[in-house]
Amino acid sequence: FYTRAFLDIENEGISSQVYFILKQQGRLFQTPVFFQNFLKENYEKVLFQNLLIRNQINTILTDFENHSIDVITLKGVHLAENYFGHIGARATSDIDLLIRSQNLNRAIEIIKDLGFTVDEEQVPGHFHCSFSKTIPGSTMPLVVEIHWNIVRENTSDFRINDLWDQSEQVGSFKHLKELSPNHLFYMICLHGWRHNLDSPKYFIDIIQLIYKLDGKIDYDYLLKLAASHKTLKRLKRTLSIVYHQFPHLHEVKELPFKIKQTKWEYQNIKGLNQYIDFIDYQLFSYDTVKHSLIELVNLIWPSKYELAAQIGREQKGKSLFRMYMTLYKKRLTSVVKVFLTH
Repeated sequence: FYTRAFLDIENEGISSQVYFILKQQGRLFQTPVFFQNFLKENYEKVLFQNLLIRNQINTILTDFENHSIDVITLKGVHLAENYFGHIGARATSDIDLLIRSQNLNRAIEIIKDLGFTVDEEQVPGHFHCSFSKTIPGSTMPLVVEIHWNIVRENTSDFRINDLWDQSEQVGSFKHLKELSPNHLFYMICLHGWRHNLDSPKYFIDIIQLIYKLDGKIDYDYLLKLAASHKTLKRLKRTLSIVYHQFPHLHEVKELPFKIKQTKWEYQNIKGLNQYIDFIDYQLFSYDTVKHSLIELVNLIWPSKYELAAQIGREQKGKSLFRMYMTLYKKRLTSVVKVFLTH
């Protein structure tokens, strides 16, 4: 069991969360020594990397403050420190910052002046762009994602100002803010939905916030907000899957709606149910027919950026026609395999 758990935890990059939660609960020493050593070693790596990242974040936030640019840190070391209890308690590899759209160009200039180079340019219909630079002592380049929204604008009626209006000032800073507890939970749920909860880390984030925020989460408010943003199906789907997999959460905080049944399964081998779930997730997670149709078009003819992400960025130099052919071949091969083995 512990050998299998070891492999799963390593593959999903959640060793620091597992280590710190077990330690907090006083249960770490109930596990085998090799398992403890593995978790501790990975936790120490995460701690070192997160300290480097926090140092970079502080430099960026100071510059934003000096240039009077409002900014909210999303996830990352902020989530680890404030909601997991320690800077090393949750691995992160990048910096996610939310800024107001009117400050985007000034924010980009500051990031470039700090030595970051364009990693991903602004994509029409998307909601962030990214920059990277090599950090001494780190094997991976550090990526900064500048967000002006948290969901795609053409498949929702999301009003980012709703989040800004209730954001709270941090310490003595005038321009550094943090999301309200409700909006933090909302953002983490939508982030988990965007990845179709394909890793335990998304479950851990949501569950940790349910415990930590406790009475501060108002489901009735969030459901009304999501309905006005046309993200209600996304929120309900995400919470339904999390509560279905971890039914004890009903005792912590009861859901005010009946769990939505899906074909969602957590497994590494693609089966028929996963394809049924993929269609449900990809096309029926939207509150309006218009948004579903936009997503259908995007599924058939993804943008060049999304195309490269789906077939591998090493294919980027090919002609657009060849990239689409590679995508369709990949999809067809995958579907045929499922039906041959079913």
